[in-house]
Amino acid sequence: MATTTALPPTATFRVWRGEGAQAGFQDYTTPISDGMVVLDAVHGIQADQAHDLACRWNCKAGKCGSCSAEIDGKPRLMCMTRLNQLDLTKPVTVEPMRAFPHVRDLVTDVSWNYRVKQRIQKFTPRSPDAPDGTWRMQQADIDRVQEFRKCIECFLCQDTCHVLRDHMKHEEFIGPRFLTYVAALEMHPLDTADRTAELKQADGIGYCNITKCCTTVCPEGIHITDNAIIPLKERVADRFYDPLKALVRLVRGTPAK
Repeated sequence: MATTTALPPTATFRVWRGEGAQAGFQDYTTPISDGMVVLDAVHGIQADQAHDLACRWNCKAGKCGSCSAEIDGKPRLMCMTRLNQLDLTKPVTVEPMRAFPHVRDLVTDVSWNYRVKQRIQKFTPRSPDAPDGTWRMQQADIDRVQEFRKCIECFLCQDTCHVLRDHMKHEEFIGPRFLTYVAALEMHPLDTADRTAELKQADGIGYCNITKCCTTVCPEGIHITDNAIIPLKERVADRFYDPLKALVRLVRGTPAK
């Protein structure tokens, strides 16, 4: 259970070290102080005890998504996890994300995510509808997609998703981060592309059973399940599984597209 009491002078961190079959946990005891986050402790360990400890970080402000890891078994940003939120009476485990190939120590290969993003059908705007070559949109339609733009691509939602983490369906499922990306495109008031068939087939949206674990770990507080994934599932269900539409297609002899 997390504690908010004064911090002890030192804490023990059980850090994942090594590569491949030779990797495993190693304990380090390091000085800590009020206001520190896990990334501070990792930097202290790097400076004093393990100069070759590999970890990624950049902004230290929760906006670059670089320092994603699993802390006490939960996917989190190291720079946003304060030590006074953790139980320091026992070693704090710090390990790399499990949904992606391990490289070394706390570093994983997340390049698969960028390949997935490349294959998603891009933003396709309609023609301008004003004499000056611009568009007119309702503010409510704009507000709907703004939430999705807060994503920092830390890939914590991908890491906690059991389809990727436990079942390794990377070739069949794009994961919550990119379902959110598709939602941002599909719900954009100017976009004219239709990605519904891709969602059902190539993107594997049917694998998601809306447990909301992705929403729980999102550091930006994006309502991934409720506002992105469920509306996309509804579009797929309406297109491919609506019984009335299926009957009409049967009569007309036209397949669902």
